[in-house]
Parts: sequence; C-alpha cells; structure tokens
Amino acid sequence: MEQVQLTIDDKQVEVPQGTTIYKAAKQVGIDIPVLCYMNLEDIGVENKPGGCRVCSVEVEGRKNLAPACATEVFDGMVVKTHTMRVINARRTVVEFILSDHPKDCLTCKKSGNCELQDLAIRLGIREIPGQEYAEMSTYKTDYSPSIVRELDKCIMCRRCEKMCNDFQTVGALYAFNRGFNAAVAPAFEMDLQYSPCTYCGQCVAVCPTGALTEVDHSRDLIDAISDPNTTVIAQTAPAVRAALGEEFGYEPGTLVTGKMVSALRRLGFDYIFDTDFAADLTIVEEGTELLDRLSKYLEGDKEVKLPMLTSCCPAWVRFIEHHFPEMKDVPSSARSPQQMFGSVAKTYFAEQINKKREDVVVVSIMPCLAKKYESQREEFKVEDNPDVDFSVTTRELAHLIKEANFHLKDMEDEDFDRPMGESTGAGVMFGTTGGVIEAATRTAYEMYTGNSLDEHIVFEQLRGFEAIRKATVDFNGTQINIGIAHGLGNARKLLEDIKEGKSEFHAIEIMACPGGCIGGGGQPLHHNDTSILKARQQAIYREDENKPIRKSHENPEIKKLYEEYLGKPMGEKAHHLLHTRYFDLSRKIEIE
Repeated sequence: MEQVQLTIDDKQVEVPQGTTIYKAAKQVGIDIPVLCYMNLEDIGVENKPGGCRVCSVEVEGRKNLAPACATEVFDGMVVKTHTMRVINARRTVVEFILSDHPKDCLTCKKSGNCELQDLAIRLGIREIPGQEYAEMSTYKTDYSPSIVRELDKCIMCRRCEKMCNDFQTVGALYAFNRGFNAAVAPAFEMDLQYSPCTYCGQCVAVCPTGALTEVDHSRDLIDAISDPNTTVIAQTAPAVRAALGEEFGYEPGTLVTGKMVSALRRLGFDYIFDTDFAADLTIVEEGTELLDRLSKYLEGDKEVKLPMLTSCCPAWVRFIEHHFPEMKDVPSSARSPQQMFGSVAKTYFAEQINKKREDVVVVSIMPCLAKKYESQREEFKVEDNPDVDFSVTTRELAHLIKEANFHLKDMEDEDFDRPMGESTGAGVMFGTTGGVIEAATRTAYEMYTGNSLDEHIVFEQLRGFEAIRKATVDFNGTQINIGIAHGLGNARKLLEDIKEGKSEFHAIEIMACPGGCIGGGGQPLHHNDTSILKARQQAIYREDENKPIRKSHENPEIKKLYEEYLGKPMGEKAHHLLHTRYFDLSRKIEIE
C-alpha cells in the first residue's frame, strides 16, 4: 500500500494512504481527545461519524477545523492538534453538550466511569456559559429487565446504534428526530422490552455516558443478606474471576478467584458456590443430547435437528426467538448453567440443608446483563418463585466490595463451599468463546469413543478470537464438524446457512458478546481496548490448565448428584429440572 508522509505537532509521520489523522497521531504518541469515536479493532467495529467535533484539529491550508477521527491524511499534510484555536473549539463543543446534559453526576451510575465527565475535567470546564438560558431536552426513563435507558444523557455519539445494528444485527436502536430533539431509541420510541433487544448489553459496554446502564440489583442483595430468615447463596460465573481484579488495580487477565470468594464470604453470603459446577452439569446434559442426535443422524434419521446449537447464552437464545423463531427447536434444550444451578440449589441442596425453597435466595454474579432478564423468565419459576432470584454484574459486585471497605488485594484466598463449588477446567472454559464447545467435545469424545483424552485434552482448533471459526474433530473415524461464532451478527451468518440447507456443521457454539462472556455487558468497562478481552481469555485458559480435573463428566460431585438425585443424564428428573423450551417472540407491526 502506498505510504504518505505528514507532520503532526512538528513530528514526522509515515502511514499508509487512507489512514485518518487520529490514527496517525496515535502512532507517534499524540493523544487527540475523542467522544463519539470508537474503534474495536479485534472485532472489526469502528464508529467514526465525526459528529461531536471534540477531535477537531488544524490542518495547514484548510479554513475550517477538521475532525481527526474521520479525515484522511495526504502527503505533505501539516497538522496542529492543540493550538489555542483548537482548544477553544473543543471547550465550546463540550460546553454545548453539557448545557443539554443532566447535572446529577453525584448519583449517576456512570460517575467515575463517564467519558464525558473525564473530558470535561481534561478540558478544565468548570462552568457552562449561558446555562441559565439553555433549554433542556427531556425524555422518559425506560426500565427493561436488564437495561435502563436515560435519554436525557444521550449525546448522539451513536456508538450503541453501531454495536446493535452493525455488530449484533439486532436492530433494536436507531436515531430518531433531528436537531435538538435527536436521540437513539427503538423504533416508534417503544420501550426496550417490546423491541427485538436481546439484553446482550453491548450498547451499555460502549456508551460513554449514563444514557445506558444496567438495572441495579445491589439493593436487593443487601436486603436479602440482611434478612435473618433467608439463606443466601452466591454462584459466580467463570468470566467474573478473570475481570473483577481490574476494578481493584490488577492488570487485565489477573485471576482473583480465591480473593473473590473471600470477599463474598465477608459480605455475608451463607454459601458461596461456583457456576462452573453447573457448567459441568450442562456439559453432561448437552453432551448426552448431542450424542443422541448424532447417533440418530448416523443411523439415517433425517428428521433429527442438526447442527445442534449451544444454549447457555440467554442473549443468543432471545436472538433466535426474535429473529429465527422457526428454528427454535434446533438449539439444545439444556438450560444455561445459571438456571441449572438455581434449579438444583432450590431442590437438591435445599433438601440437604433442610430449607424450604422460598426461604432460599439464589444470587448469580455474572458478566452478563441478559442473565438479569433470563432469571425473570416465567419458565424458570415454580409457583412464582424464581430458580435464580436475581443477578448482579461484575461491576455491581466490585462496587459492593468497595462500599463494604474491603481491600481485595489484602484478602486471603479461600475455597468455594461444597458440594456445588467443585468444578473442572471444562467448566471454567465457559467463560470464553469456543470454551463451551471445547468442554462438550472433551466429554462427547470420551462418551462416544470410550478412549481417554488425557494426553490431548486441549483442542487448539477450537480456540482463538476470530469472528467465525470452523474445526473438525475426529471421533475415531467419525468426522465431527464444529462451528463457533461470537457476536450475534456472526451468528446470523451461520443461521442463514442452516436455513438454506448449506450448513456443514454437526454442532455450533454461539456467544452474543465479543470474546464470549469475558466481553459481557456487565464486565468492567474496556473503554474500547479489546486487548483487555484477550488478556481475560488467556486467564480462562490458565485456570483450565491448573485444574486437577479437566473433564466435566469426571467431576465427583456431578457423579454424586446423578447417583443421589437426578438419575441418568437426559432422564425424566434431569429433563424436568435441567431442560427448557423456547418460544416464538417475533413481532409484526401492522398499520391499517
């Protein structure tokens, strides 16, 4: 590619033709502030509308200021990024934005993590000229099961729209109105819960302000722990331990499993268990279901539904219910680990500790916003009592630990309680893209062939960060084709192939979020740095390597659960407690 030379702040730069000023400046360590701009390079998402003009710079020979994020360089270009004219323009732009922005920073959920707040501090803005005359736009606050939308705080960066429409292809968010009244919302300004929203939370993960935040269940958690008549149980997802430390000064990818357990115990939970236990349980059920479908297919049954799709991601499940309802019998009927855990905790474990179901409160600590929605689904309730009472995010847990004045780095490592704290490396793998299908492959291979995988436990062909991955695993002469996708837009491509009869796969894993659960909408904000997601992924792989048992079907507590309570995998009791069904949630709007 042809190279061009330019000068930025008296520094000589050589970059490929087509590079923007912003990227060229970044290459030589010059930091230009941005607000609407977003670049998630590893997943191919770039938002550069050039709308906010915070990144404006001076270009020699050009009368007006140029948006650095959207202006391509040319040979001989001379750029000044921090002249008084530029600084004045940036301050004026941000003052205009703030003039139509609520001033509730003390109580805003994004306070301390707000890019607009950081920018105002960076630019030294301490007053807003003419604020007393400025009109404020007002919208109603929209509360859905997982996400809160406060459009008064929307700055029209349109990052959420980019993630929802281009990356996830969900189509729940669009810009509406023009000028002063412009904002981003579902079609016809309907509430989010009536839209195709999957609650994946990727809009929340990239929103620079408090316009999009998660529904906060930390108050419910405090109330439950404070109630002496309830037994409160925590379950923690694998991706949480790989990201929680970031909120306490640890480098991304640092595992804080033992310290997390210690903090939860000090917060007052009666039992602290591991969702990885339920992930192992999911693999036994899902692996058995996959082998059952494969056996029927190989015997000539043309009605069997293949490829089988994994079902542990609730955002992905809601996506297929909305966008591909005619395929709702293709995913595995196995519940997600969160819901399997809740069901077993309120039956098997409640009986062990001699407690009534309604006196047990199950709290899941998840990297995901869709888990809040999933726990409220009617099919996961018994006489209106949910299997999982509510879910809190990694961010919510971090805030509670800080509020309780605990210093995570000073915590001693502690172990999960038993029996539902015993897990394997396969269970940990659920935290990253490709992990679920690798865990299932370990179990399905041994169940199908009768051979041990001890020397070849890792399936490297299933690992990575590519958007769509394909692999073939040899089950002693039977070639099993596996597909993997993270991001719902990539999932859509695989589903379209299935619909058209073009799919070559026997099994497909789909995760809604970039990188899988490690990139969930409830994780510490990555601020558009996808290297953080890759560091978390490596932490998951390390946790798997360090586990003494790495195959789900070898978990002794899982074996005991089947022997004492569930019977056989996919049996009557297991099917009742551990499986579910899916629904047609597509909506048609008719205008007469």
